[in-house]
Amino acid sequence: MPVDDDGSTYERFVTERAPALLRYGYVLTGDADDAVDLMQEGLARLRAAWPRVVRKDDPEGYTRTIMARQHVSMWRRRRRERLVGEVPEREYADPGLERAERDPRLWRSLAALPRRQRAVLVLRYYEDLPDEEIARMLGISRGTVRSQAARALDKLRADWSPAARPTTGAHHDR
Repeated sequence: MPVDDDGSTYERFVTERAPALLRYGYVLTGDADDAVDLMQEGLARLRAAWPRVVRKDDPEGYTRTIMARQHVSMWRRRRRERLVGEVPEREYADPGLERAERDPRLWRSLAALPRRQRAVLVLRYYEDLPDEEIARMLGISRGTVRSQAARALDKLRADWSPAARPTTGAHHDR
């Protein structure tokens, strides 16, 4: 995107990429409200750095890094997690999330993970980032990325299996 003085390329970037950034925030946090907060904070910081960032031609990467770091900062400020009984299934409708939304047990299991483990899984499997990049974004070592991912996957395997049936005995038409 060419650099401009009137902010029109920034506005065009926001218009085009805000939905993807919101999805990214949602997958990072598991909460629609927190996702909006992360996206807004990321875009506000991007605007302040726009001339410098647009010259490097990676405003989306810059914004995603801000969002990931902001998410980590939220962990550090909050000593306790605020877990909900069920992940909202219809609060945010997006065709890109349709497959994962088919089985709400996966979302419940993912939401039950500690924030850092959830962030590592999102960055590794949703964003397809290498461990070195994840470590840099989250401000942790590469070994911590690997151990957090292993622990998170172990928990997911124990809590959720695509072939497993709900234990409530309720009949579900899917």
